[in-house]
Amino acid sequence: MKVLVLTGPESSGKSWLAQRLLTTFGGAMVGEYVRYYIEQTQRDTTLADIPAIARGQLDWEDAARIQAPHLLILDTHLLSNMLWSHTLFGDCPAWLEDELLARDYHQHLLLSPEGIEWHGDGQRCQPDLSERMDFFQVCRSWLVQRDQPFVEVSGGWTERERQAIAHTRALLGE
Repeated sequence: MKVLVLTGPESSGKSWLAQRLLTTFGGAMVGEYVRYYIEQTQRDTTLADIPAIARGQLDWEDAARIQAPHLLILDTHLLSNMLWSHTLFGDCPAWLEDELLARDYHQHLLLSPEGIEWHGDGQRCQPDLSERMDFFQVCRSWLVQRDQPFVEVSGGWTERERQAIAHTRALLGE
């Protein structure tokens, strides 16, 4: 089983690309637990919510790993939970990074916000490109500093899809 993670700032095409990759290659896909959590609680999240959100994301991921598909596509993982916790609340439970680093992820597709128009959906909160670029750089720095495998994906929708498919094909050895 190969585990592929889409990561980066909001409104950079993660969910769309995850679905396109699932359609192209099959396997299994895990969505963003935080979206489900917000829909269920019907309120803004707080720092106290971060452990429940992270555990929910891990539970969804673990359930998919048990299925052992040839390709597991993660629309996000704990890196987003950690970085959003720091961005919104200035803090994050330390166990999230330990848990993240204890897991095997074969490839991260780090999506740049450049070239894609921000799309507000009631849960997103960074319409300013410079804020999303800052988030992108923090993601990139974390991946580099921890020797996590990643490639950057950028450009318009067609170019993003082409790059994501090519990198996934390489990951799968096709």
